[in-house]
Amino acid sequence: MKKNYQFTAQIIKDKDTGLYVGIIPDIPGAHTQAESLDELYKNLEEVLKLCLKELREEELNQLPQTVK
Repeated sequence: MKKNYQFTAQIIKDKDTGLYVGIIPDIPGAHTQAESLDELYKNLEEVLKLCLKELREEELNQLPQTVK
């Protein structure tokens, strides 16, 4: 059975650079930045996939799951 995860991202706009910064607090290393929100969402999805691949199975089992 494929697991479904749901994460919350914190997004801010950096006043100095004008870039959007996205962080997924539940996943170590899951952060990125972009010039637009559309680009940021794509970057967050990519970095999330990469970070999830790096987690050990016991770490994945501790993540909150969404049942559909």
